[in-house]
Order: sequence, then structure tokens, then C-alpha cells
Amino acid sequence: MDNSELNLKARATLAETLERIEGAYAPASIRAYKADFNELIHFCDEEEEEALPTHPQTIANFIVKMSNGKRSSASIRRAVAGIATIHKLNRYLDPTKDPDVVLEMRRMHRKLGRSCSQAASINADTLDKLLVATDDSIRGVRDRALLLVAYDTLCRRSELVSLQAKDVKINIKNGVETSSILLRKSKTDQDSTGKWLYLSKSAHLALVEWMKELPEGQEYLMVGIDRGGRISRSSLGSGQVNRIYKRIARNAELDELVIEGISGHSMRVGAAQDLLNSGASMPIIMQRGRWSKTDTVMRYLEHSGYVS
Repeated sequence: MDNSELNLKARATLAETLERIEGAYAPASIRAYKADFNELIHFCDEEEEEALPTHPQTIANFIVKMSNGKRSSASIRRAVAGIATIHKLNRYLDPTKDPDVVLEMRRMHRKLGRSCSQAASINADTLDKLLVATDDSIRGVRDRALLLVAYDTLCRRSELVSLQAKDVKINIKNGVETSSILLRKSKTDQDSTGKWLYLSKSAHLALVEWMKELPEGQEYLMVGIDRGGRISRSSLGSGQVNRIYKRIARNAELDELVIEGISGHSMRVGAAQDLLNSGASMPIIMQRGRWSKTDTVMRYLEHSGYVS
């Protein structure tokens, strides 16, 4: 069997593996595994090497190529971790633990550094500026609900776009109406036990206003709107959240350097920083943001100098 035939088999195995792990891994992780391992297969085609299982020296050479390209050290670490995962899922020995691969990773880090960019934060002050920049169009109504729900719930962008209209619950206590949303599944809830997310009064009012615009039988809460003002039946893509934030930020005339740093996680970063600033303890912040590791939260908070 020649290398091209071997790598056809690798592509088929990759496709089968990704299908098998659907629902067990976050969608973003599966997309990353697919993109990174396909890049490795393409590299193996060029080098006339077998892609799965991959020889450790081939991976070391792949790291050199990535280091000489435009990829960051964080992106390369992600690719190598994905390669290891695909091997282990198919019961192959992990070639990324080989000394030659470890040495090449050390060289890569010395060359590119270990730092990775963190999302710029959208805290309460910035959120107020964004809200003022929205209008009374149907898109403006959607944008206000998106901004306020994202801030209150600290949702990851994948969680935000997965929220469903049927999972909104209206609560009335002492004559005050609020609402909560069931998050059916998150990165730290792979068993889909679900978690209720509670909204402030302002987020509740924005969400109720938006839900009045949704057509009957609408499944997803956060959906696209075309140029004619028609509401899509499908949910927003995770990548669209970032673009919506940036568009609103430009309408708010924020500094362009600030806008460039905005990502789909910026609301989550800012909300976590605001919680810390208000005196919330680390366990409370972790619970609100559904973080499972303290060091992950610390990276969010360190980014803007909230902790040192």
C-alpha cells in the first residue's frame, strides 16, 4: 500500500472518529481536531509519510513547519494536543510524548514564546456604551437581548447560541417578574444535566422584548436576521457572536484598538472581572461561569490587571 492510499485510510479514520465523539466533546474542540489533523494529513502527503499512526519524527517536522508559519504557540500546542487525542481515541500510542517531539516543542516555545492573547473584556461600563449604540430596529432588539443575556449568564459563545426559546422560564416573586434560562449542555456539563441561568431585570426585559419578535415555533433564541429584517430559523454560528459585538462596538465609537481585541468571549471576561471587583469569591465566580479549574479563571482576571 503506498502513502497516498494509507492517508486515504487516515482521512476515513479521522471522519469516523469525529462522528464517534460527537456529543462527548465540545463542538469547538471537534472542529479544531478536524482542522488540525487534516493539516497534518496534508503535510504527510507532501512528505510521503503515513499520517495515522504518525511517526514521532514526522510530528517534530510538522511542528517546525508550523513554527515557521503564521501560527501562534498556543495554536501549535492545540494542534499537538489534538493529534495526541486522535491517536489515543484510536488506541494508538501517543507519539507526541516522544523525546524528539518534546524537544521540538521546547524549541518552538523558545522561538515563539508561551503567551497567548486573551479576549478583551466587555465590563459593565463598556456594556452600557454598547447598549446605547443599539437602535429600535428588530436587529437592535436582538442585539440588546444578546448583550444582556451574555453578560448575565457568562455564557461561552457556543453555549449562548445553543439557548432555546422553550427553555425560558418566567418567574414572578413578590409581584416582580424575572426570567431564567435552562442551559442544556455546557463544556463542563457533558452529561447534559442542565443548569438554570438567572437574569437580571434589565436582561429579562430585553429578552421578553426580543421573544415577542420571534415567530411561532422558533427553536433557538439567538438567531440571525437578514437584510430584509427576516428572522432565521437556525441559530447564530459561534463566530457570528464576535462579529456582532464588534459591529456594535464600532457603532458605539469605541477605540479601534479596543474593538480589535473583542472576541466572542469578551462579555464572559468582563462579567468575571466585575464579579471579582464587587467582592465575589473565587468559588462563586467559578460557579457563575461554570469553570472547573481555578487557573483558567485566573487567566481571565489577570488579563486586565485585576489580580497579580
